[in-house]
Amino acid sequence: MVIRIRLTRIFFIQMFSILSFLLFVFSECDNTKCHFPAVFNFGDSNSDTGGLAAAFGLLPPPFGMTYFEKPAGRYCDGRLAIDFIAQELGLPYLDAYLQSVGSNLKHGVNFATAGSTIRPPNTTLFSPFSLDVQLSQFVEFKQRVLTYSRKEPYTTLLPNPNDFQKALYVIDIGQNDLTLGLFLDLTVKQVEAFIPEVLQEFSSHVKTLYDQGGRSFMIMNTGPLGCLPLILTRLPYKQSQLDFRGCATPYNNVAKYYNQLLRSAVDSLRRDLPNSTLVLVDTYELKYSLFEHAHTDGFRFTLKACCGFGDGIYNFNRTVRCGQRVMLNGATLTYNVCKNPSVYVNWDGVHYTEAANHIVANGIFTGNYTNPTFPAGHICDLY
Repeated sequence: MVIRIRLTRIFFIQMFSILSFLLFVFSECDNTKCHFPAVFNFGDSNSDTGGLAAAFGLLPPPFGMTYFEKPAGRYCDGRLAIDFIAQELGLPYLDAYLQSVGSNLKHGVNFATAGSTIRPPNTTLFSPFSLDVQLSQFVEFKQRVLTYSRKEPYTTLLPNPNDFQKALYVIDIGQNDLTLGLFLDLTVKQVEAFIPEVLQEFSSHVKTLYDQGGRSFMIMNTGPLGCLPLILTRLPYKQSQLDFRGCATPYNNVAKYYNQLLRSAVDSLRRDLPNSTLVLVDTYELKYSLFEHAHTDGFRFTLKACCGFGDGIYNFNRTVRCGQRVMLNGATLTYNVCKNPSVYVNWDGVHYTEAANHIVANGIFTGNYTNPTFPAGHICDLY
């Protein structure tokens, strides 16, 4: 009888320990406890959820084929990293600011548009919605929220005015400033020379968001340019300048230099903006790891675009891009698309697949790719 009681007691103690551990794991690793009421995102095509499409026309199929099963304003077969970030924080996907019909902006707004740069572009090659324009849109949006948010039916469609100080501000931009210089035939050294000016403007825009009430920031650095089929088929390099993954090191080095100076700029902002938190995400390492650990992550193709034209190593052609049909010399040239985007890192020669974006977003929440770092599941402790 005593033995039975003792065994029963041991059993309940063990069960209590297991349940306590499980409760600890699930409670401690719940990133929704950050309680961000909204996310405001600024950026380019890496995080555009419909801005450019709303301004200049919808994307054609097969964009959106994986998750939305139709074009959804995203330069991807499905979801972007910003979608997974919002999801992880317990928030809905962000609607684009420029998308006037069917949007609900209660829990945030996406001001990002494809092709955007930090500095206003002096060419029509890129989007007119540079970061200064996106900031102007944000300021205008905030003013309208202060005017209308307490009136019906806007209470369910717009953020609470207090949410602007409690929200998370995500900034994912800078890649196009580098590629714009390279596409205008500037040398790598010439591009590197104007990066300090670009980041000076970037810092001024972050300060504007701070003045508007922003206190919690997530800033993405730029990815490995030299791994994109667009760069590999358009810009010059020697075969000896390709690394073991097939990426062009001169252009990856430009991205690394930009990221080095961005980190210094963020450090300065931390000193200048009291009572704020700026988390810098190492997007470069997260994306480059997709090429380093492709087979581990389930990818069969790293440099070849899932959707494009020409097949070959990259399946990319600037004349016939994903979703396009082009008449050339009396012949109709039509894009091709892979059957299973989940085994591809690259979607269309420029952007990543949903599968790749999901891994990048998950990597952010491990805490290993941010400055400062944090234990997995504890990103809320930083804010």
